Formats: sequence, structure tokens, C-alpha cells
Amino acid sequence: MGASIAEGGLDDDEEFSEAHDINVTPFIDVMLVLLIIFMVAAPLATVDLPINLPTSTATPEKKPDKPTYVSIKPDLSLAIGETPVKRPDLVRSLDAMADASKDRFIFVRADRAVPYGEMMDVLEILRAGGYAKIKLVALEGVPAASGQSPPAAVAKP
Repeated sequence: MGASIAEGGLDDDEEFSEAHDINVTPFIDVMLVLLIIFMVAAPLATVDLPINLPTSTATPEKKPDKPTYVSIKPDLSLAIGETPVKRPDLVRSLDAMADASKDRFIFVRADRAVPYGEMMDVLEILRAGGYAKIKLVALEGVPAASGQSPPAAVAKP
């Protein structure tokens, strides 16, 4: 609640009138803080590797806080997270990570264009390196009706 002084002067007869203006400063402060939070969080939520994942109608599982992704790109090159890695250095690079534990899950993402044999070679490299907990990553698809093939265009990430 505020008051203003009348324009005519400061006579005793004039009363102070209340100002009914909203103070927008706290709203602007909150919006600026939210803007900064989203500017910092948005780049962390995106993945820059162009991988065309297949779809799956399996029930999605909860993702861990800091998953370790091994990606197989269409050109058959490998990446851990977004860092390119050569095949012979895959296990060594996983062992050198901060959370180097053979008991953690390794999430393998492969592009649709990757041949089955190449994906199995990567899984064999991981198994030989001592990583037995491996999960395959796919896009969430819509279950197909009986006798129909699932539509690929309906899939969502």
C-alpha cells in the first residue's frame, strides 16, 4: 500500500490517496533467475550425436543419474558420451572414467544403419573388457495392433 501527494500542494485539507500499482520488480527477478537456469540446463539436456535409433515397444526403464553411453555411428565409429573413441581404446577409455566400475550399466546406442555383426563386435569388446551389464537403447514406440507392423513415423524419443 502506498500514498501519493496531491498536485495542488501540501494543504492540511488534502488527503493522501492510495496507490494501487503492482511492484513488478520481484517478478522480473524471478524471471531472470529462471532464464539463467534454463540457459544453463538446456545444453546439458541435448545430445549432438546424429544417431537414428530403432524403436521398441518395451516398457521404458528409469535412467540412472549419470548414464554411460557407448554410441555406434552410421560410419561405424564409436563414441563414449560425445567423445570419439577408437575400437581398441574403448575399454581403456571406459576404465579411465571417473566412475570406473565394471558393475555399472553401459548403455549402447546404435544407428539403424549399423549391421548386426558390427554391433555384436562392440558388445564382445565390452564383454571381454569385463563389462557385463549392458543395456541397449531404442526410441519408445507405439505397440502395433495384431497382425500389423509398427509404424516407424509414430516413434518418439
